[in-house]
Parts: sequence; structure tokens; C-alpha cells
Amino acid sequence: MKMYLISDNIDTQTGMRLAGVEGVVVHGREELRKALETTLADKEIGIILLTEKFGKTFPDIIDDVKLNHKLPLIIEIPDRHGTGRKPDFITSYVNEAIGLKL
Repeated sequence: MKMYLISDNIDTQTGMRLAGVEGVVVHGREELRKALETTLADKEIGIILLTEKFGKTFPDIIDDVKLNHKLPLIIEIPDRHGTGRKPDFITSYVNEAIGLKL
């Protein structure tokens, strides 16, 4: 299985290419949708890496793919500007998932 990057900036793509991960840079809603369709059609791709901006800007597209496809796994990664998440996002995520405060 391969990983594939869909990024909103060339710097992230360049860094991932140095690590051996191919990808594409897209900026708009339709470009993202087409890139996802192309990636979903390639059965060798097991993980799609997306920059966090897409999760915030186009959550409906990302959620649709996550809900309707078992594979590939979609992982949101920070871009060169860092993460937009709060420092305790993992603890908050676990608290919401299990309904208990840790």
C-alpha cells in the first residue's frame, strides 16, 4: 500500500516528496474533489494525507469520503505553518469519544 498527499501548498508537497510520498497541490473545492476521486480509484493507495486546511475548509467533502469508503485511510496533517489544533486536542478527542473526562 502506498501513501499519497493532497496538499494546499507546494512546501508540504516538496517535503513529502523528499520522504518518498507522491502527491498533488490543489487549491479549490473542485480540484480537491477531483484529486480525491482519482486517488480513490487507485487501489494501491492505502493512506491519503491531507493538510488540515482541507478539513476545516471543506469538511463535507472529507466527511463524505470517510463515511463512504473503508479504504484509503484519510489522515489530516499540519502544513508548514503548524497545526491549527489546540494543545490538548488528543485529550479532548478521547473525552468526546468515550464520554468521560480524563
